Amino acid sequence: MPVRIRLTRKGAKKRPFYRIVAADSEAPRDGKFLEVLGYYDPLKDPAQIHIDEDRIKKWIQRGAKLSETVRSLLRKKGVSKVSSQTS
Repeated sequence: MPVRIRLTRKGAKKRPFYRIVAADSEAPRDGKFLEVLGYYDPLKDPAQIHIDEDRIKKWIQRGAKLSETVRSLLRKKGVSKVSSQTS
């Protein structure tokens, strides 16, 4: 069961809100997940990003891979050590 750290979409039509989750790589985008690790709200100005860095590092140590979008959000947030470990 390879684990990926990725986004899952929440919110209403045309009002997206995303959770950053650890999920099985074969699970659907909005399906079952293992743990919520943060959120991303692109509609705020500036976009609001909240990340639990300790939990993400723990999942990466367990072998989880980051999606490209989550990797770019981590870079924007300034968590470069985490994003460079999984290149």
